[in-house]
Amino acid sequence: MPKFLAFDLGAESGRAVVGHLDDQGLRLEEIHRFANGPVRVLDSLHWDVLRLWAEVKRGLGLAVQAHGSDLLSVGLDTWGVDFGLLAADGSLLGNPYHYRDGRTDGMLERAFQVVPRAEIYERTGIQFMQINSLYQLLAMAQAGSPLLDAAQTFLNMPDLFNFWLSGRQASEFTIATTSQCYDPRAGDWAREMLKQLGIPARIFGQIVAPGTVLAELRPGLQEELGSPALGVVAVGGHDTASAVAAVPAAGPDYIYLSSGTWSLMGVENPEPVITERSLAYDFTNEGGINSTFRLLKNIMGLWLVQECRRDWARASATYSYDQLTQMAAAAPAFRAVVAINDERFLPPGDMVGRIQAFCRDTGQAVPETVGEVVRSVLESLALEYRWVAERLDELVGRPLPAIHIIGGGSQNKLLNQFAASATGRTVVAGPVEATAIGNVLVQAMALDHLTSLGEARALVRCSFDVEHYEPQDTGAWDEAYGRYLALREKSRAL
Repeated sequence: MPKFLAFDLGAESGRAVVGHLDDQGLRLEEIHRFANGPVRVLDSLHWDVLRLWAEVKRGLGLAVQAHGSDLLSVGLDTWGVDFGLLAADGSLLGNPYHYRDGRTDGMLERAFQVVPRAEIYERTGIQFMQINSLYQLLAMAQAGSPLLDAAQTFLNMPDLFNFWLSGRQASEFTIATTSQCYDPRAGDWAREMLKQLGIPARIFGQIVAPGTVLAELRPGLQEELGSPALGVVAVGGHDTASAVAAVPAAGPDYIYLSSGTWSLMGVENPEPVITERSLAYDFTNEGGINSTFRLLKNIMGLWLVQECRRDWARASATYSYDQLTQMAAAAPAFRAVVAINDERFLPPGDMVGRIQAFCRDTGQAVPETVGEVVRSVLESLALEYRWVAERLDELVGRPLPAIHIIGGGSQNKLLNQFAASATGRTVVAGPVEATAIGNVLVQAMALDHLTSLGEARALVRCSFDVEHYEPQDTGAWDEAYGRYLALREKSRAL
């Protein structure tokens, strides 16, 4: 029975999961789970990268203790855009910044002063978010950062951990595309654009495809942890790329929605869609498995609920996510909606107050109770899903009647039903552990235990349960959608 070790590092937590593959299907075994989150140092937000590395080693050690030589390989995925810079000797220069750090405020406008917005999109096909690596690097360049001067190598977060695991420095394709530093038509970094923005192109190195076996686990780690010589596989380093590999779809006419802190909603294409219309809608083209591109929209997602929950916990009112969903279900429908991607919701802290302020500023009833606040977020998310789904139909030129919701957010039955009702489409929810599953599947394909992505998805269908949701109360959702569209436009002008 081949076994594969998958590390999935998200913005709130990380876990180590062993995938067991046999004739009966795929089974997951969680080995280790640990917390993650930003650390504020003076006025900056960083990731606690050395603690995360210690947790990775802890998970690797536990997996080796449990399964020994039955383990064949290890793969690691993380969130997008963030990175580490390495010196010539391979040492890490400083703690990697958290994408919500305020140093990128105003960097979009500064970038457009040098390279026009349309030209950046034409070269990269990536949507404009100030969190993107491009604007983090621009902030460093404009501040005259000595770290940027000293840097020899740029590695996104999964690539940094892969380097520490294998000793090989390489940029995996799917995570590289999230940076907005990659040119999908050239199949290389957008070096000329980087030079124009004052970002040293020399720091960007070799790009490898997902499914590349980088090397064996470093001998020092084998000795330290008593590990066999596992293959270190560059899986879909961006967690959404791994998650989409686990979508249990049999045909092409569907939308995927990876639901968690962020909601990433899109379709798979053989080529990037870089047009005036995709630019106008600010859609992105991120790399996928098997040289595909994921045409998608980033949506703020359950981040707003997570931050509200932290606000209430600081006020000594602790709720589980199930309790929050139950209170939302009992609250009045369509009391107020918010523009989910409004920039005021990006930073952490006082999320309840900012949601209430948005409703006040837009002349709506202000949600006061816990249930009213959470319901307003969930309804708004579902209405944003409708807007994105309609744009996807238009951009790909055909109707997409089903939405596959994967990831942790697929457990929220209320949001799943809202998504079906708001969009008027069938929703298929699950599997929950899609990112870890996709991570394992790519390792299995890399080592020739699966022959294709189609076979991998068939394995998911026979191994994991899903739930189906059909639209309800569509008239009420249609009326709410009209209000939402008006508020969405108003939010852009505020």
